[in-house]
Order: sequence, then structure tokens, then C-alpha cells
Amino acid sequence: MAEGAAEVSAQSDGGGDPGAVEPERGVAPIKPQYLTTKEQFHEFLEAKGQEKPSQESEAVDPAGNDLTEPEAKRIRLEDGQTEDGQAEEAAETGEQLQAQKRARGQNKCRPHVKPTHYDKNKLCPSLVQVCVTVTKSPRCLECEPVCPPSSIFLTLWCIVIVPIFQESAARCFYGDRCRFLHDVGHYLETKPADLGPSCVLFETFGRCPYGVTCRFAGAHLGPEGQNLVREGLVQAPPVRNGLDKALQQQLRKRKIHFKRAEQALRQLSRGPLPGPTSEATVPEGREAEGAPGQDNCDIQLAPQEPDTVGPPSGPLRTCGPLTDEDVVRLRPHEKRRLDISGKLYLAPLTTCGNLPFRRICKRFGADVTCGEMAVCTNLLQGQTSEWALLKRHPCEDIFGVQLEGAFPDTMTKCAELLNRTIEVDFVDINVGCPIDLVFKKGGGCALMNRLAKFQQIVRGMNQVLDVPLTVKLRTGVQERVNLAHRLLPDLRAWGAALVTLHGRSREQRYTKLADWQYIEQCVAAAHPMPLFGNGDVLSYEDANRALQTGVAGVMIARGALLKPWLFTEIKEQRHWDISSSERLDILRDFTHYGLEHWGSDTQGVEKTRRFLLEWLSFLCRYVPVGLLERLPQRINERPPYYLGRDYLETLMASQKAADWIRISEMLLGPVPPNFVFLPKHKANAYK
Repeated sequence: MAEGAAEVSAQSDGGGDPGAVEPERGVAPIKPQYLTTKEQFHEFLEAKGQEKPSQESEAVDPAGNDLTEPEAKRIRLEDGQTEDGQAEEAAETGEQLQAQKRARGQNKCRPHVKPTHYDKNKLCPSLVQVCVTVTKSPRCLECEPVCPPSSIFLTLWCIVIVPIFQESAARCFYGDRCRFLHDVGHYLETKPADLGPSCVLFETFGRCPYGVTCRFAGAHLGPEGQNLVREGLVQAPPVRNGLDKALQQQLRKRKIHFKRAEQALRQLSRGPLPGPTSEATVPEGREAEGAPGQDNCDIQLAPQEPDTVGPPSGPLRTCGPLTDEDVVRLRPHEKRRLDISGKLYLAPLTTCGNLPFRRICKRFGADVTCGEMAVCTNLLQGQTSEWALLKRHPCEDIFGVQLEGAFPDTMTKCAELLNRTIEVDFVDINVGCPIDLVFKKGGGCALMNRLAKFQQIVRGMNQVLDVPLTVKLRTGVQERVNLAHRLLPDLRAWGAALVTLHGRSREQRYTKLADWQYIEQCVAAAHPMPLFGNGDVLSYEDANRALQTGVAGVMIARGALLKPWLFTEIKEQRHWDISSSERLDILRDFTHYGLEHWGSDTQGVEKTRRFLLEWLSFLCRYVPVGLLERLPQRINERPPYYLGRDYLETLMASQKAADWIRISEMLLGPVPPNFVFLPKHKANAYK
């Protein structure tokens, strides 16, 4: 394959195209022998590709429609031309031109993320977990001829474990009203073919909890559909910070009382507190001292008078044994300090910063990880999808969560809720989100212009949290109006333990370069509070220049998406010319982590595929070190069309979604029918 790539590149060089060799501004400098044109690039991939080459070409059908468009878009374009043959005559010239344009923008007609065929012929959940048996032991092999065909014997006493499919159907909560299948035989007949010969969960942990619904079930199903379990079962490492069903019901019914948050909000409503050390004064502690266990009890106590310092009269009902934690509240100077200076901090990345991706980055040397941005109102409502953003893998030794909100009451209550229920090392406030959906509601960057609310949020959350509170913000809202240097002294006084500054304003989004000179000025304004810098770090040279500004550490965001091995490069101070096979192994590990996290059934496989494709939309912008004329690659330089050193390296450089899907099929098998993928960051969904 490498020879074929060299032949095509030699042909392109022999054509004498001077424009392909001349360097352009904003384009990555690639060696001339690898450069090619767009047509030759896609012709090479289609000639070497073995899966559906005709569907991935950029040909145009006889009707003049672009075949690269998703089916939903083509239908929308064809609607005005197929009805009784009268649409073209009735349409005006402007409407015809608009119909001929490529449909761009939000693409509201694209299929839903969860296709409807997922629910067709779906097995009832009550049948998934019950059909479990054990593997045969040496003693069992001796008496196997006399064993019933649907049973398995064990050593010493032969214990028969019979599949209980028929019995479990009666245990379905919905009974006859259940819309799922209860006939396992019919389900196995209609189930699609397995995607591979081995199941990651079965190979890793000795048991697949998805049973017959697993898309790799052939590796662990017995002759009668039993779900086999290996001897010497390995317990899966527990993923912390999950949502308990009882807690979810209490949140949905609004039965949880946030007494510490309400007390902090009452204090803030009386006026700003004089300083961070006064948030947990002695009178405040005495006011709460009379209600031991109040953080976990639903019993309301009569309000005390402000001047009362002793315990209230009358018997008290408690929720359990009296502990110091119920009585003594940590003061700000007694909180556990967040000492991460000099460490590599993986930024909270929406959509792509999921748990499997963070495991990849941890393997390559990331020191600090943070969950994706979680909306506080959704957490308070008990939304499962939002609580999933808080999950923490055991390998994440320093882990935090990031909250987004616009009002002190919801943010303070959410902070108290997380302080009770999850295990984190810090909580971060998102003051840097630039998208309109968040900004117009007063959250994200909008908090930089709402100082009164911003102060109440920081002070209130800091008062109810037992872990450090951090803030991530941008330079400002407008491009030439910097606000961060004014906010940093206030944040230090309000109780923030650490601030991360992204060197761009909201208006810039990700255009232009990050302003590291301004970040250097903000380091002095934040002293002695540690300040992390963020923006345009894609190599160890970029990280070294960033540390020279005096920041306490570097946060890496898009650089980790383009090359997650960047953490290794920074720690080892070298450029890693990683091969395409090594990059494919990284993607394979991601799919394994994804199947462990989201499941190996149909929905879990497709969710893993979706997040893999989202990541591939960033990975295609990486240019291998061996192809560059000048090192290092800069984050604002787009790669031109080039042919890699082998076919896989060329395929990974493609910016077509069809080629990303082809890569996903190498790892997760064929895609479902009518599969359409549109990356979020290219859909103008934030405009």
C-alpha cells in the first residue's frame, strides 16, 4: 500500500503542479513528494478501498444531485422537483436557485440520534440478566454423556443450572402490556449477525452482562442460549459517581432539602460577605449545630432566630449516629488543597471528553482530568444523561467535574448535592462556554458581565463544598475588551482555589491565536492564586513557551483531540512520529473502553461508534511528523491534501465522513442501514 501511495504521489509530482508545492498561509508545510490534489486523493482511497467505493465517490447522479449529501438532505432538495412535474414551472427563479444550493447549517432534517429500528424486535430487559450459567469443570466432562443437553455439571456434587427464559417472562413488570419480545428463540432468529468473534467484556471480565443481546454474543453463548461465565471471574472495576435510583426519584419528586445551600443563600441575600475566611464563622457553625445530620434528613426544623447561638429547645430527630461530619463544618483554610502545579490538565471537552477518551489520555500521561460540562438544572432534575457526565474511572486519580449555570440558587444547591453524593477532587465553574444556547441564558461567558450573580455563585458554592472550587473563564466577551485581569483578584477574594484562563474571547471562539501575553499579565493579577493557561498547545515546544509565562500549569484541549499522545511528548520532550498502525491501535482501545462503558448491545455499539466518529473528525487534522517540512505542526494550520506513507495513513487524513465510517467499520463492524453521521462541531449547531 505504501508503494501505491508513492506511485500516485510520483505521478502528481510528475504533472508539474507548482501550486501544490508552494506553501500557503495557514496550511501545514508538508514535504512536496507527499502533496496531491483533492481528486487524486479521493481516487486513491476509492481505488484501494474495498467497502462501498461507489457510495463514497463524489460523483453526481443524472438528476444533478450531489451523492455525498445525506439522504435526508437530498429528499429535501428533491421535494420541489418530483411532485407531478409542476414544481419547476410554478417556482420562481430565486426559489430554484435556493433549491439547487447545497443544504447547509443546522441540518434539522437529519435522522434522530437514536434510530427507530433499535426498538424493533428488542428483547425484554427482564430476560437479559437471568440466563447465566457456568463453564464446565474437568469432573463435568466425565459425566457429560448422562447430563441433560441444557444443563452443566460442576465438581463434587453435580448441580444442574437450567436456563430460566420461560420463568423469567412472568417476572416482567409490565406483563402483557410489555412492548418487547419475551421469546428468546424468535429474538435470536431476527437478531443481526454478530459484529466479531470475540466479546471485549467476556475476554476482560469473564462475563458479559448483556447476554443474548450482545452484538458479540457468539463468544459467550451456549448451545441453548445460555450466557457462559468463565471460571476465575474478574470483577469489573467500579465506575464511581453513578446515579442511584432512589436519589433519582427524590430529585424528580423534589424531596431533597438543601439546608446548607439555603443558609448560604440567605447570608448572601443580606449582603456580600467581607472575605473568604468569614464564610464559616463561629456563629454560623453554631446556628447549624443544633441540627445534627441535617444534610441527609428530610425532616424540617423550625427556623431559629438570628441571635440564637445555643441549641434549640425540645427533642431532636436525627437520621443516624452523631458524627463530627454532621456537626463540624470545614472552614475555607481547612479544606483539602488542590496542589496540581506543574501537572498536565486535560480540559473538560463537550461530547469528546467522555470517560473512554479520558482513559486514553490517562494512559498517555495526563495528570488531571475533568468531566464534561454538566448543566446544574439537569442534575437537580435527576436526568440520567446528565449524571452520566460525572462518572469517574478508577484510573482517574485527580478528577473534577464542571458545572454550568446562571443563578446562585441552582448552582449552590447543585454543589451541595454533588458534595453529598459523588467523589471528586474539585468542582469547576464554567465561565468560558461561548455558545449562544448557554450565553443567552446568562451562563458561561455571560457571567463575566454579571458580577453580582457571579460573586454569589462562587461564594455560595465555596461555602457548601468540602472540596476546592475552581473557575475556567475566557479573556472576555468582546474581542478587544479584556475582563479577566479585573476578575482574578475578586475570584481570589471570593474563595476560588484555582483559575484556568483560555486566551481567547467569546467573539473569537477558536479563530486567531490565543493571547499568551495577556495570560502572562493575568498571572501577576492572580498571585498568589495559581493560574493555569489554555490555548493552542499542540507540541512540547508550545507547552514550554506557555510555562515560560509563569502559569502554574497548562490545560490541553483541542491538542489532546488531535493527538492524545501529546502528554507523552511533553513529558519526554520529543516529537513522536507515530505510525498509522499505532494510531489504529489507539482507536481500537477506545472502542474497547467504549464497549465497557456504554455496553456491547446494539445501542452501546452505536453509541461507541458515534463518539468514535466525533473524535475522528478531529483526528483527521493531525499531520504525521515524518511528512512535515517544519516542526512542529501548529494548531491553526489546516492540512492540505496529501498521500501518506501507507493506505491507512492516507485514509486517516480524509475529511469525509464516509471515510471516518469506513475506519469505524474496521473496529466495530458494518454500520446499520441508512446510517448518517454529521459531526457536531461542523453542523453550525451553536450559531
